[in-house]
Amino acid sequence: MLSKRWLSASAQSKPKERSSPAPTVNTSFMANLFRGEIEPLQVFPYPDSLKPEQKEMVGSLIDPVTRFFDGYDPVKAEKNGGPDEATFQSMWDMGLMGMQAPEEYGGLALPNTGYARMGELVGSRDLGLAVVFGAHQSIGWKGVLLYGTEEQKQKYLPKVVNGGTIAAFCLTEPSSGSDAGSIRSRAVKSADGSHYVLNGSKIWISGGGLADLLTVFAQTEITDPKTGQKRDKVTAFIVERAFAGVTSGPPEDKMGIKCSNTAEVYFDDVKIPTENVLGGEGNGFKVAMNILNNGRFGMSGTLAGTMAHCIRKAAEHATTRVQFGQKIENFGNVQEKLARMAMHQYVSQSMGYMISGNMDAGHTDYHLEAAISKVFSSEAAWYVCDEAIQILGGNGFMTSSGLEKFLRDIRIYRIFEGANDILRLFVTLTGIQYAGSHLKELQRAFKNPTANLGLIFKEGSRRAVRSIGYGGTDLSEFVAEPLKESAALCADSIDRFSKTIEALLIKHGKGIVDQQFLLIRLADSAIDIYAMSCVLSRATKAIRENHPSAEHEMLMAKAWCVEANDRVQINIRRASNGVFLKNYDTMSAIAKNICARQGIVQSNPVGIV
Repeated sequence: MLSKRWLSASAQSKPKERSSPAPTVNTSFMANLFRGEIEPLQVFPYPDSLKPEQKEMVGSLIDPVTRFFDGYDPVKAEKNGGPDEATFQSMWDMGLMGMQAPEEYGGLALPNTGYARMGELVGSRDLGLAVVFGAHQSIGWKGVLLYGTEEQKQKYLPKVVNGGTIAAFCLTEPSSGSDAGSIRSRAVKSADGSHYVLNGSKIWISGGGLADLLTVFAQTEITDPKTGQKRDKVTAFIVERAFAGVTSGPPEDKMGIKCSNTAEVYFDDVKIPTENVLGGEGNGFKVAMNILNNGRFGMSGTLAGTMAHCIRKAAEHATTRVQFGQKIENFGNVQEKLARMAMHQYVSQSMGYMISGNMDAGHTDYHLEAAISKVFSSEAAWYVCDEAIQILGGNGFMTSSGLEKFLRDIRIYRIFEGANDILRLFVTLTGIQYAGSHLKELQRAFKNPTANLGLIFKEGSRRAVRSIGYGGTDLSEFVAEPLKESAALCADSIDRFSKTIEALLIKHGKGIVDQQFLLIRLADSAIDIYAMSCVLSRATKAIRENHPSAEHEMLMAKAWCVEANDRVQINIRRASNGVFLKNYDTMSAIAKNICARQGIVQSNPVGIV
């Protein structure tokens, strides 16, 4: 049974038609979850936003891209530090460097779902090359597409789409990794207002040694039109390498993705025409974040391809390797590994296409979900590849298996385009901020209770229902009959999560931002809840449309929800139980001791110095 609030949030809706929401309404599933409300629009039913002609276009690319990779040698590309000229030329010729650019600029005009599908193909072959693709178009020239004026688009997009010009995204500095607001590069506007003079440097820039077009972020002095006060704000610029003063350092020596050029880029008195400001003066932080948010969903597709490759290698070995008189596929521990690997791949793929489908349908409130998908898929890929190596044993450790290269390449995905540690905090704090606005609304309502009886009564009813353990979330109407028990597990997680968010907000108020031990547990709970919701929706679609794999997808959804619900219970307990809260203080003290000693604190156990 649904409480009034749940009913009003879901409008007792059966699967409804996907249309672009009103801009003032936040339809993010996860944002509303932090407020204890269910907004099913972007989760149920599972999206299928591609038009028939778009599906045909994406499908027509599969064979040529597959043939391209049949002639591509990732080991050779890694040894050479990047693709050779013939490989690059093939990518330009097929339009793979401008997949999402509009046709009028020479692009393929692929929808986000099509881009995700292409990412799967690339990710199944070489993650180093995937970075070459992604750094160029997912973030390199994406700013011009999203924020460029028509003049900027006409001037630059044809060059980066099929004109042989590599693009790069220049945000990170030695003092500003995840903290993009601490950028030190500075651009000073000339007295006549015709140009800026840029000085500074950027580190770890993918494609930095090759790119001739750079999206660069720098501090600029902005005058507040209302107060007249001057202050520094980040501005985004389109910078050409041809501008005097742009240089780059040697390629970085990295653990993985060696096929991708990574280099430092320097700017010494670089004159940038004022018309090359991207997205308006002082709007650089918003430009940077939206570029990253817009591209994060692609990681789920790319890494789903990687995981599929690893699972194939593991399954091939398990079905042929004989130990103790039988094939190792019959051993329970190997079966458990393969099942978990498959579930992680299924969740990642489900998240990626859920978000891309919503983007293609015109939705714009997907930033929390995109961050969650990036965190989950990057960690899932590491897990799946590591387990594949374990199943192959010594064979997996050899370079000939190819898995060790994938493992080295995967590691960066947990760091770049938003380190997972920071994205976890982003998910929780953004969600809590949205939830906190609701509590402020209630506080204002109680100041004038007569005029706000409806809001107060609705809130009071919800709390009363929860307090007696009756009612709460009901997702059964959104899922196929065989998945109703699994949906109940997801609903249980949602109720526990929402109740905990409310309690912690009341307890800590604004101080919640400093409770990172708690925030991380909430983030992990949110990730598991979104994962459950995605697989329930996708498996339901498979069942209702009678897909050949429907039975298998149902099994994975069921197994995932059992374990995900258990993890949510554990994380919620760790966010509210006094024993764990005290233990966080203990761990904080341990960390402080280590930092004070700059290493291990205890002496050798046998007293030998």
